[in-house]
Amino acid sequence: MGTLSIAAKVTHVPTMLLSEQPGRLAGCRQSAIDGHREIARRAKAAGVDTIVVLDTHWLVNAGHHINANAHYQGIYTSHEFPHFIQNLSYSYEGNPELGNAIAAKATEKGVHMMSHQVDTLDLEYGTLVPMRYMNEDKNFKVVSVAAWCTVHSLEESRRVGEAMREAIENSDNNVMLIASGSLSHQIWENHLYEKNNGTFTISREFHRQVDLRVLDLWQAGDTKTFLAMLPEYAKFCCGEGGMHDTAMLFGALGWDKYNAKAEIITDYFPSSGTGQVNVIFPIR
Repeated sequence: MGTLSIAAKVTHVPTMLLSEQPGRLAGCRQSAIDGHREIARRAKAAGVDTIVVLDTHWLVNAGHHINANAHYQGIYTSHEFPHFIQNLSYSYEGNPELGNAIAAKATEKGVHMMSHQVDTLDLEYGTLVPMRYMNEDKNFKVVSVAAWCTVHSLEESRRVGEAMREAIENSDNNVMLIASGSLSHQIWENHLYEKNNGTFTISREFHRQVDLRVLDLWQAGDTKTFLAMLPEYAKFCCGEGGMHDTAMLFGALGWDKYNAKAEIITDYFPSSGTGQVNVIFPIR
């Protein structure tokens, strides 16, 4: 009997990597890095063996997809931010059996989902950045799920999340599920970035206020209110990946039946116009 032991919504901002390097941004994201490491520490303490990452930087235009290779290895440079993430080496073990089981269970629920074992299918940085800090010693196996879903409904993603929970509990694995993506995600317009100190500011005050309200709801365990506003939140606050990672996460947690109070691990912070946080959702 498998177990979902940890569930979290986490940041993956590229400035976390720059924070490690000498220069103007040295140390600027240490709290986010520390938050990732704290989440990993708790996962180890809970006996987690596999991390399933809901990656809002993996864009898909048809169906739902899982990268379930037995082993991942490569050198990654971001097409989006080549000046931020360059030549990032990675090597992790995967869990094909769990990836296959999730895809089969989702398809059984009427959501077409495919699990892939293709050596040339690379990981995206929504997976690679958290794994850099959560899986430094390669203690955990990794499964990456596409969560930038362009022609999909949030209802489908809810069912994918339900399928994940069922597949995990039917497995022999102890799993941490992380939704890797921002809250609001309106990156500063290029011509406004420098004059607004864009690396450290939010691009819209409206978005910041809604983000803070969402965090209040999560900390109060008021999931029903949050889910009622999720479609508009994703639309009007430009939720990363359409917030399909978040829909999958709450699907796995029990959707509107979930009422546990979230724990903020890294306080809310703006980055390049977007709203970021590390949050753990206790398992019920």
